[in-house]
Amino acid sequence: MTPKERAEKAAAVMWSNDRASAWVGMRLDAVDEGTATMSLVIEEHHTNGHGTCHGGVIFTLADSAFAFACNSRNLSTVAQHTSISFLAPGQLGDCLIATAREVSLAGRSGLYDVTVARADGTQIAEFRGMSRQVRGTHFDED
Repeated sequence: MTPKERAEKAAAVMWSNDRASAWVGMRLDAVDEGTATMSLVIEEHHTNGHGTCHGGVIFTLADSAFAFACNSRNLSTVAQHTSISFLAPGQLGDCLIATAREVSLAGRSGLYDVTVARADGTQIAEFRGMSRQVRGTHFDED
């Protein structure tokens, strides 16, 4: 099994159980070893009192992309610490794209950066997540 095939199979298993990401309206667009791309079109129910995308929705999109990237090796992995910096507002109708990439993997700990941008490339937020591998896998490998 290639690393990409492993990542895609782990992502398929995770996606089938990920009620939150689907409920929010996210799409899993791409996954490979240590990377993932997810997207979300901002609808009215994603907006806050200012009429812009709620920061929690942007965080959730980034966090989900982080989760798929750090679980791409078929090793159960969770968030240990995360942070986000908001750079610009997301507007109603924008398609936000979260691109996660592995920065470092040492033992059971990983470091990932996620950029959330509009489809036109305007950066909306920068997210950093530290992951920790726990017991288990997403599927049995022969």
